[in-house]
Amino acid sequence: MADDDLLQDRQRKLDRLRDEFGIDPYGQRVDDLVCLGEALSRYDPMADERFQGDAHEDDRPVVKTSGRVVQHRIMGNLIFLMVRDDSGDLQLAVSKKLVGSDTFSLAKMTDYGDIVVVEGPLGATKTGQISIWAQTYQIATKSLAPPPNKWQGLQDEQQRYRRRYVDLYANPKVMKTMRLRSRIVTLLRRFLEQRRFIEVETPILQSQAGGAAARPFITHHNALDIPLFMRVAPELYLKRLLVGGMRRVFELARNFRNEGVDRQHNPEFTLLEVYEAFGNYQTMMELTESLYRELAFSICDDGIIDWGEYQLDFSAAFRRVSFGELFAQANGFPMEAFGKARDRLRELELVEAGLDDWLVINTLFEATAERGLIQPTFVTDYPSQISPLTRPSYERPEICERWDLFIGEMEMGTAYTELNDPKVQREKFTHQLAGADDQEQTFRTLDEDFLEALSVGMPPAGGLGLGVDRMIMVLTGQQSIRDVILFPLMRPLASFA
Repeated sequence: MADDDLLQDRQRKLDRLRDEFGIDPYGQRVDDLVCLGEALSRYDPMADERFQGDAHEDDRPVVKTSGRVVQHRIMGNLIFLMVRDDSGDLQLAVSKKLVGSDTFSLAKMTDYGDIVVVEGPLGATKTGQISIWAQTYQIATKSLAPPPNKWQGLQDEQQRYRRRYVDLYANPKVMKTMRLRSRIVTLLRRFLEQRRFIEVETPILQSQAGGAAARPFITHHNALDIPLFMRVAPELYLKRLLVGGMRRVFELARNFRNEGVDRQHNPEFTLLEVYEAFGNYQTMMELTESLYRELAFSICDDGIIDWGEYQLDFSAAFRRVSFGELFAQANGFPMEAFGKARDRLRELELVEAGLDDWLVINTLFEATAERGLIQPTFVTDYPSQISPLTRPSYERPEICERWDLFIGEMEMGTAYTELNDPKVQREKFTHQLAGADDQEQTFRTLDEDFLEALSVGMPPAGGLGLGVDRMIMVLTGQQSIRDVILFPLMRPLASFA
């Protein structure tokens, strides 16, 4: 049947519900509902075994629940329906003898996609399928849109992301991933709160683009007649809180970067930032490893997550290797060999014109040394020249106290021993602005308010930023960031016209 015919058929059924059955096809309030998973858990095999068909001696548990119809089979005077919600699937059995002709007719005209409410005892069928044997049956919402491929699930990737409201119930694995995301975020908060960190909220609309080297989204505030920037990171505001006396803070921040879209990047994303007064980058390393391990063990008993063809082992100690050591292993020469590094970049046909020596080193590191970092790995002790906002090592100022965490060949986050010298911070900000291109100069300015805050005095601190979406990718075994975001950014279909 063509889609237009299906739509018309469903519309006719909706009209029949109103005209013949006197039913509101869009339902009413229903109290005392339980989810399908809870309903299934109440099944009592002993009561089911005692039941001999006498309604007066039926002590099987009675449940009232609802779900969306994903299967519908008519077998004479018996109808079997499989319904689904966010907790799972459960079969309904509607017997004409038990419910009467009118209700049976209602169940008979139910379509795939309709949302129904049913109440009745739990019992197994002859084949052992646990079912609710309907005593009452209602159509709570009539679905007018035909389901995808008779509930085999949306297969087209673009359609799945655009029609997430269908994808969630058509593909149970997607629902499982999104529920797991919620659980991970809850556990993440609990982990930090147990360690005496307090959750805070800082501005999303900011008068200056700062906190990270990324291109911002720009908007305008009409009442104040000023340009505003969607934040790219909450860093500078969280540091202000350390100045104000908060010792341990974190924020689960929605951030926005006006840059590319790919397997690892979405312009709107969630970032965890953590700051601890009197900590350092090693404090943040210990915190991060403990966090990942606790989350992994909450998902699977052995702390090992399937990631494509690999198994990510969060039960073992994370590897720790310095930037210089990893660079030399990948390229066969030390990171100070700038000439060899430029030659290597040309061999790889990577653009290096105009890059200073240390940017050449960093570009080559990203192209070679980051490959193969599958298991959790902290890359430590970055060159100070490529980490302008990080505190240099007191003993070796050419090296800064920074690490980046890699898992599955993805950068998962970074941590610093924070720079709290206002004079040095001003110099580094100024140097960073001087190196910005013409377009970047239009939205980057010196953040005098933050520098004034530093001059009040910020305690020595460790700071951490972790990409929450990527964290959820690896913990749920997903290969694309779009598979862990409910509504990833998509180009409007009208743009293709």
